[in-house]
Amino acid sequence: MVLIVDSGSTKSDWLAVDYNGNKLMEKIRTKGLNPAILSDKKLHKIITKSKELKENRKKVTHVFFYGAGCGTDNARELLETVLQQIFVNAHIEVNEDTLAAVYATINHPKEAAVVCILGTGSNCSYYDGEVLHQRVKSLGYTLMDDASGNYYGKQLIRDYYFNHMPENVKVAFGSKFNMDADFIKYNLYKQPSPNAYLANFAEFMFLHKDSEYTIKLIKDGIRLFAKNMIMQYKEELKIVPVHFAGSIAYFAQKEIKEVAEEMGFKVGNFERRPIDGLVPFHTKDL
Repeated sequence: MVLIVDSGSTKSDWLAVDYNGNKLMEKIRTKGLNPAILSDKKLHKIITKSKELKENRKKVTHVFFYGAGCGTDNARELLETVLQQIFVNAHIEVNEDTLAAVYATINHPKEAAVVCILGTGSNCSYYDGEVLHQRVKSLGYTLMDDASGNYYGKQLIRDYYFNHMPENVKVAFGSKFNMDADFIKYNLYKQPSPNAYLANFAEFMFLHKDSEYTIKLIKDGIRLFAKNMIMQYKEELKIVPVHFAGSIAYFAQKEIKEVAEEMGFKVGNFERRPIDGLVPFHTKDL
């Protein structure tokens, strides 16, 4: 049994396939497994809470894991250790989520492209057809993650409290979410995965795109992301497209294309869930 995992900070999708890429069971979903913000005990608990994963753990021969927070050696090694403790007979490979986005969005294995992730968090890399290059090391959701779900959640909460929302939008936002200050602070400062908590608010924007306020909010975030991340690759952008993966990117395609036209880069493919494109990549040589 081969497990292919695409993990963000909010959720993790697990595919169990045989060596020919045939599904062995329905997609398994667990909470997000970000080793940059979760302890080894918490990671272990989340994985083993899945009945399917726990019951089949000794049958697993390979685990190919792509996740948020796996861009540093320490975080990657922490997760590798946890996975090896659970899937005792398996070969384990842990890579950052950007690589999954690359394999899922490029048109052929040797295509060069700038590849962005806009999900709970955000990231941007250049793939030269063989090697992944990153010019900005992520410092996490507190300092970076422009145009991500948690970025937009933070902006929405701030605008609500600073009275920057139009009244009709503010009423709708307050009706949908618990905006009690103590409740918000409890989730941000006393609960695990505050970035995932913030990202839960982002869906609101896409349900209220009839408002000039939300469209401006979306585009301002994308402009910031493009300025800080995409434009790190000015020379490469002259000859390669920019592909996007993740739910925020998928639902903001129109706004991304408009910002791309403003800033002079070419938009390529959009992939909401990269995991489906990873099966043939990992099973062709087993």
